[in-house]
Formats: sequence, structure tokens, C-alpha cells
Amino acid sequence: MRKSTAEEYRRQMAEKLNPLKDEPWPRHEWTEGTRRVGLVAVKLGMAPIWTKTGERHVVTMLQVPDCHVVKHLSKEAYDGRTAVLLVGGKNVSPFHRSEEEMDMFRAAGVPPKQKVTTFKVSDDAIVKPGTPLYAAHFRPGQYVDVTAKSIGKGFQGVMKRWGFKGQPASHGQTKTHRRPGASGPGGDPAKVFKGKKMPGRMGNVFVTAYGLKIWRVNTKYNVLYVNGSVPGHRNCLLKCCVNIVVIIFFPIKWS
Repeated sequence: MRKSTAEEYRRQMAEKLNPLKDEPWPRHEWTEGTRRVGLVAVKLGMAPIWTKTGERHVVTMLQVPDCHVVKHLSKEAYDGRTAVLLVGGKNVSPFHRSEEEMDMFRAAGVPPKQKVTTFKVSDDAIVKPGTPLYAAHFRPGQYVDVTAKSIGKGFQGVMKRWGFKGQPASHGQTKTHRRPGASGPGGDPAKVFKGKKMPGRMGNVFVTAYGLKIWRVNTKYNVLYVNGSVPGHRNCLLKCCVNIVVIIFFPIKWS
């Protein structure tokens, strides 16, 4: 059954799938404040690079595997303020996706994806569903925001989680070297305020690194070389989009 289903799936994809068999949607002229779609990438790891002047920079390599636009939601269908494009990355077996998700992928004419995320786009930057996206979507010198789930550290104390100094190592201290100390006021208001830094689970939350410069783009292997470190473990899937600060305050023509 699994073999016959896979063969049927490949036949359907071969017949139906040229997502751009008709003409793509028209391209619009760039205007100030244009917000383009982003990419779904895989974190490969970190490496050093050198510029022509001999400056050394530490970069993170992000590969863009099988990235396609899956669906378009208009302003009215989303939140009434901005349109949205659903982008998927990294092909996955159809057995790992629900029938509702498979219907969405079949409508776009693309294979099922491991990660599907949303990108808010302006009206002049809408792309037709089924359009493939590559690392050449960005160019060296541009700035991006990278969002991924940070590495989970489990339940940690205040010194590791929040960087507390801790208590003295000697001079009368008895088993209170790494404890947080006092946790709140006394008789008034006689409570611990919400948001107090205390022990708890650390990591495993979505974190965004803003304004990372792209140093290099490898179009052969679809790899972006992004400045510095980005959240997430090696081989994790992440979201890479245009830097929002650049869009609002320093508009640059994206060609």
C-alpha cells in the first residue's frame, strides 16, 4: 500500500505539477516601503570568511532547500491590514502530513513541506503560489531577520537562566551559593510581582536575530552566508525575511 500510494503520488505530481505552466503573476515596480517575501532555510553551521581587505568575519551558513510559495492570503482573508504568503521549505514524505495539508500542497502544485510559515508582504510584492525561491532572492550587503526556535536547556537556575551573581562562596553561607535570594517585598504589598526572574525552563522558544548582514550568496548550493550567529541548533529549519528596520527607516531598492 505504501509503495502504490507513493507511485500514485509521483504520477499525480508529474501530471499536474507544473505550478507555473501558465504565466506568472505580473511584477510590480518597486516603491518605498515594499515588503518582500522571505525564505525557509536550514542552518548548516558557522564558519569564518575573509574580505578582500583581509577582515575576518564569523558567519552562519543557511541553505535554502526546496523552498516554494504555497499559498496566498489576501488582506480580507488574513487580518484586513496586510496580505500574507505561505512559504514551505524542505520536502517531506506525504505520509507525514494530514489530508488537509496535502490538499493545500496539491492546489499549489508543490511537494509536501516540512515547515510552512507566513510572511507579510505588501500588495506590490505578491508572488504566485508554486513559485520556487532560491538563495539568490537576497543579495550580498542586504540585511535580514532570522527567526528560529532556540536550543532547549531544560530547567535551569537563576545563575544560568538570568545571569545572577549568586551568593558568596564562604563567610557564613550555608548551602545558599547559587540560590536567588529574596524574591519580593515584605509586608507591603506582600506578594511576588509577576515576571520575577526565577528558576524555570530555559530555551526552546522562538527567538529573532535582527539586522544580520549577508556577506555572500552561493547560488550553486543555495547557501546564504549571514553575519554572526542565529538561533537554533544545527540542521534546524528557520525563517529568513527582510529586515523590518531597513524597510521602514532606510528603504533600499530590492531588485
